[in-house]
Amino acid sequence: MESSHHAARWKILLAFGIIYFVWGSTFYAIRVGVSEVPPLLLAAMRFLAAGLLLFVWVIARGERAPTGRQWMSASVLAFLIFVCDYGLLFWAQQRVPSGIAAVILATIPAFMALSEIILLRTQRLTIKLAAALLAGIAGVAVLMSHSLPLAGLGNPGGAPIDTAGATALIVAAISWSVASALARKLTLPESKVMSSAAQMLLGGVMLSLAATAHGELRGFHPLHVSHAAWIALLYLIFAGSIAGFTAYVWLLHRESPTRVGTYAYVNPVVAVIIGYWLGGEPLGSRTIVGGLFIVASVVAITSMQVKKPAPVPAFEDAD
Repeated sequence: MESSHHAARWKILLAFGIIYFVWGSTFYAIRVGVSEVPPLLLAAMRFLAAGLLLFVWVIARGERAPTGRQWMSASVLAFLIFVCDYGLLFWAQQRVPSGIAAVILATIPAFMALSEIILLRTQRLTIKLAAALLAGIAGVAVLMSHSLPLAGLGNPGGAPIDTAGATALIVAAISWSVASALARKLTLPESKVMSSAAQMLLGGVMLSLAATAHGELRGFHPLHVSHAAWIALLYLIFAGSIAGFTAYVWLLHRESPTRVGTYAYVNPVVAVIIGYWLGGEPLGSRTIVGGLFIVASVVAITSMQVKKPAPVPAFEDAD
């Protein structure tokens, strides 16, 4: 009994380590990849491969394929999550450092709270929630502003981040939150693994079409891509998508959603550190102060008591 308990505890720690550190590191892997591969094409290769492998695996295990209605619902979520969220994330990381991208996407819980208030009406806007939301907005403002003074610190140090890139990341965060709200209303497969496999597979197909329409296949020569970029892609497929997703779903059946949700404020910290040490990304007072505002907002929102328990989103991944 004791050895079984220790084994379970070891697996739980490993799963938390994966969603904390692997997901946090995927932002830097994306940066490495998009430096040589067009962003939508890179995203398409990641999710098409991961979705196909996961789909084949769950079918081989005897899972039932989605019905026509479930495929339609999955396609709506796939567009919002993979084309709008991840497509914009991959595009933005050509302009925004990987650590900053992770920090801005940490605002997802704030937009999810707004979605619950506006779309689902499962949460009320309290003074505490409003303060947490304003803290997140303030953090983004610090990162983007050219002249915003910080109380007692003067103007934030370092150059502000690219406006187009930051805007794309905010739209990406909103897209994820809307998808999470819709996932509670749409008809999806009962199996979370099958649901996510279908969404990833459809997302990969949509991203492939978007990359083609955007002209990313013209002039792209796979033989000219370095080993580092291909390794980054393999890391995103197997570690970021497949291992990360498996660890996340496994944890949801053994730990509370609140504890599992702590990845939302650990990932940006990990991403900033990795971006700084491996990528030489700047780590000035602007990044630190803006990041602290956003992380404080996420901690406050994820630890608040809501009107009723929030169902698990259909898909979670890092970035």
